[in-house]
Amino acid sequence: MIQPHMLMAARRPTLAAIALPAILLLASAPGLDAAGPPATPTPSHNEVLQSPAGITEVGLLNGASYRIDIPLHWNHSLVVFYHGYALQPVSYHIAARLAGQEQPFFERHYAVIQSAFSKTGWALEQAYPETDALRRYFIKKYGQPNETYVAGGSMGGQLVAVTLELNPKPYLGGLDLCGSVGPTYVNFDHRFAMRAAFDYYFPGVMPPLVPVPASFEDTIADRDKVFDALRADPAAATAMRNLTGLHNDANLAHDIAYWTFIVKDLQQRAGGNPFDNRNFVYNGTSPSSAGDDFELNEKVRRYTASPQARAYMLHHYTPTGRLGRPMLALHTIYDPIVQLSQLELYEDEVQVAGAEQNLVQQVVDREGHCDFTQDEIGDAFDAMVRWAKGGPRPVPGVIKP
Repeated sequence: MIQPHMLMAARRPTLAAIALPAILLLASAPGLDAAGPPATPTPSHNEVLQSPAGITEVGLLNGASYRIDIPLHWNHSLVVFYHGYALQPVSYHIAARLAGQEQPFFERHYAVIQSAFSKTGWALEQAYPETDALRRYFIKKYGQPNETYVAGGSMGGQLVAVTLELNPKPYLGGLDLCGSVGPTYVNFDHRFAMRAAFDYYFPGVMPPLVPVPASFEDTIADRDKVFDALRADPAAATAMRNLTGLHNDANLAHDIAYWTFIVKDLQQRAGGNPFDNRNFVYNGTSPSSAGDDFELNEKVRRYTASPQARAYMLHHYTPTGRLGRPMLALHTIYDPIVQLSQLELYEDEVQVAGAEQNLVQQVVDREGHCDFTQDEIGDAFDAMVRWAKGGPRPVPGVIKP
């Protein structure tokens, strides 16, 4: 269940603070300048395979690997798909069949295109323009689709919202699967603050936080080290679980190591530390008493963000909430990586922007990050397509498996 302190700890920012950086990003979005659309790129190399299932093409476009799949009985419509956060480079093998979140679209006879992005990590800066370049290349080679939809999972879900805010015209609608939607700085500041709290309870277990060493890689050994520390101090582990809203030590060990990698990723991308926890109020460490909260807030180490690095994180990405097309968001009721408090903040932004008619959120009654069945993804996609074509609006709320 969602705990109240999870919502409080996220510290919703004022909407006025959100708006300006979003406008700046919109004005300078790659491919949307006043001079008109950029030229359609040409792959530096590619391979095409024809099989009983259809056509598969892989290649390299502007430094980013890509994959195109066109089913044998193509319905002449297209799904642009964004993958999630990747610690290691994503690669595409021409002989491998689609088996991930994109499979239900292909089975419904849609062509599917996806970019690996030229950089790993929180690659919004690269992912949006590189995927749009792939979409334009697809049109040049295979023709203008009758309909185009956008979909993605986790970080890819955030990119669905980014796309439908920045460049909705080519699309009829979008499907956000377990998306880390909303302002990057809210989500990542919270993760940074939780890692700082972990250092208070478990000093010396993890590497320094500012800066995180470039050699840190989030390995199984790192997660095991955190897990062993949690088991060795049950009281401190309980305080951290209460603070983060995570259900067990395994989730917590995973996230502490994962969050550390994300902090490193953003520090390297931003050219400095973009995180600031000076005004972060920690609460919820103990359900029975606020005493632990007072001590944590007094003694936890506080960090100051570099203004230039902070500006980078605000730029990539602070939403406008101006969804230009219908977007259906599908999540699990407990997600140890993307917590539901993020969705509530984004829904507020969409309502303030006057685009609430374009957002429906559904929750599967299950635990886990992106833990959907292929049927659930397919059903959600079908509902979104009907809605985007003028059919009934999907019913929001909890869906029973």
